[in-house]
Amino acid sequence: MQRRNLLLGAVLAASTALAGLPALAEGTPFKVGLILPMTGPFASTGRQIEAAARLYVAEHGDEVAGRKIELIVKDDASVADSTKRLAQELIVRDKVGALAGFGLTPLAMATAPLSTRAKMPTVVMAAATSSVTESSPYVVRTSYTTPQVTSKIAEWAAKEGMKRVVTVVSDYGPGIDAEKTFVATFGAAGGEVPETLRLPLQNPDFSPFLQKVADAKPDAVFVFVPSGVGAQFMKQFVERGLDKSGIKLLADGGITDDDILNGMGDPALAAITGFHYSAAHDSPANKAFVEAFQKANPGMRPNFMAVGGYDGMHAIYAALEKTGGDSDGDKVIAAMKGLSWESPRGPVSIDPETRDIVQNVYLRRVERQGDQLWNVEFETFEAVKDPGK
Repeated sequence: MQRRNLLLGAVLAASTALAGLPALAEGTPFKVGLILPMTGPFASTGRQIEAAARLYVAEHGDEVAGRKIELIVKDDASVADSTKRLAQELIVRDKVGALAGFGLTPLAMATAPLSTRAKMPTVVMAAATSSVTESSPYVVRTSYTTPQVTSKIAEWAAKEGMKRVVTVVSDYGPGIDAEKTFVATFGAAGGEVPETLRLPLQNPDFSPFLQKVADAKPDAVFVFVPSGVGAQFMKQFVERGLDKSGIKLLADGGITDDDILNGMGDPALAAITGFHYSAAHDSPANKAFVEAFQKANPGMRPNFMAVGGYDGMHAIYAALEKTGGDSDGDKVIAAMKGLSWESPRGPVSIDPETRDIVQNVYLRRVERQGDQLWNVEFETFEAVKDPGK
């Protein structure tokens, strides 16, 4: 009982501290707390976002509206309890003006109550579950939502005359979002989904699932798995001859992540993906971004995580410019609502009602150009909102 009372007292003290934090005055540094998985299985996410955030600061200067911008990077190793602890330390001890990063949905969700209590602008640069922005009125997203992309893949599949599609998704928030969105959108267009298969998130064995796909003989299989897992799925898809069976492979673009695409080899050529960003996107803004990113980070190609981090910093800079350097949480969030700009991915904006990003979704195929593999866009759906909001 005594231990429980002590813990309760600590929680109440922290809550009081968070609720009472004042906005810092003009002239003091504006600190951005980047909470990212820098170690563990999703370390590439953290590496990409940090590199892009630092590139943005290098290109646009480290001062906005009289406030010097400082990045404080913390490694949560993709553990939600660590994310929450680090967020609290950044708010109370480091007195950050904004939190940002969040490689996975559970990490963003763990922080949301703290963001609300402290009125802390929180920029989600990666996590893709639709409900993330509903978890706190202080959350803004610059990545994407799974339904935003999946809905357009399903529409395209129906338009191309596909009648039966099996879904295979990882069994966690974004995967379930993808499954539900594909089934609803494809079904509304007259399509049938005879099987919905869910993979364990940790150490999935694809063999039994691929056998079920082969047995169902659909026109296509739609796949959602976290970035990095897709290479093995595509390899087994090809090894089992499914690419020669007439079954098309449709997927969320994370399966052919630009950061690791060249290492996937020929199996990646089987995939048709939908996504909001490709390093091969043909625009002056993106060509400049890719060139600068690779110059600053030799051996790396920017991926969708990088563009989420780059645009997240843009949202912070633009909001501070609008507030004249005032870091009051309500004012910063109000300034972010309705922002629009030309991103490396194309035109984007922040929906003032949902605080989610509105952006183009592209259909892509993997093509070999010289000794490099690229996600080449061939169809565009413009200004797509999250369909669940």
